[in-house]
Amino acid sequence: MWAELLAGAGLLAATAVASKALTGRVLVWLRQRAILDRPNERSSHTTPTPRGGGWGLMLTLLPAWALLAAATGDLMPLLPVLLGAAALMAVSWADDRRGLGAAPRFLAQIAAVAAGLSALPADASVFQGLVPVWLDRLAAGFAWLWFVNLFNFMDGIDGLAGSEAASVGLGAALVAVAGGLGLSLGGYGLAAAGAALGFLAWNWHPAKLFMGDVGSVPLGYALGWLLLALAASGRWEAALLLPAYFLADATITLLRRAAEGKRVWEAHREHFYQRATRRGRSHAQVVRAVIAANAALAALSVLSVPLGWPVVPAGAAVVLLLLAHLARPARTAAA
Repeated sequence: MWAELLAGAGLLAATAVASKALTGRVLVWLRQRAILDRPNERSSHTTPTPRGGGWGLMLTLLPAWALLAAATGDLMPLLPVLLGAAALMAVSWADDRRGLGAAPRFLAQIAAVAAGLSALPADASVFQGLVPVWLDRLAAGFAWLWFVNLFNFMDGIDGLAGSEAASVGLGAALVAVAGGLGLSLGGYGLAAAGAALGFLAWNWHPAKLFMGDVGSVPLGYALGWLLLALAASGRWEAALLLPAYFLADATITLLRRAAEGKRVWEAHREHFYQRATRRGRSHAQVVRAVIAANAALAALSVLSVPLGWPVVPAGAAVVLLLLAHLARPARTAAA
């Protein structure tokens, strides 16, 4: 047991150090080439900031996952996910640099998700056998596509997407250990968390660089697969609880905009976290509140291993409390 704990701590530390170093090198490269995110009316920042820091995060996460898969004999099954994430990095970088239409971005995501679904065990059921296998995979594909896009939507203030990735990764690792799901799934979670923590050293408010689509899209894709793998292993409660805040904020905002007749695909500043910063909270204050809620969701995810679905309503209550907190005006000016 102690050997496994030390190995897990070493993996977390190694990926965090590697990600911090790589992201630092990426920052220098972005500055030299003046690849900047310039503020506009929908921005949450006020000064031009290098964009594309996701290179450092993803160039840590993907090799770490490949090494873990090779060590556990899972490299060939995981290869479609690794290739799908790499393809999304390439497409998203082109979008960051030149701007692509919605069609090529979405088609690339569909192809990556379709390929990645083959990495799930053929007899595993994401929806716990409630529907036929073909419908299970179709529904999982739609859910994965939505998660990729909502993760991108939620990357709008300093530290938020990186903190969410670290929370989901650490939570998945804890659930894997508590549920006896094997070293590989827990290792993937720890590697994702470490890569996100290393990136956060540069992205915490005030951010020195932004993730960009080159990071948020493939990172959402990788985390989406991790959550689907948890669900397919029988831990659907944890797969739902760990990303519950991101799911709720993005989905409620989309439905609200649709009900108001707005173009839901257009960029905006109407998410709960964005409204909170407009009402006087700093980026760091908002992200700390999300981290606190995510810690509670991670604890509930671990409790779901012995207790099952009854913990899910408690998770919903945590998310609702967080959304209500973000919707209230700040009591004092943000520091």
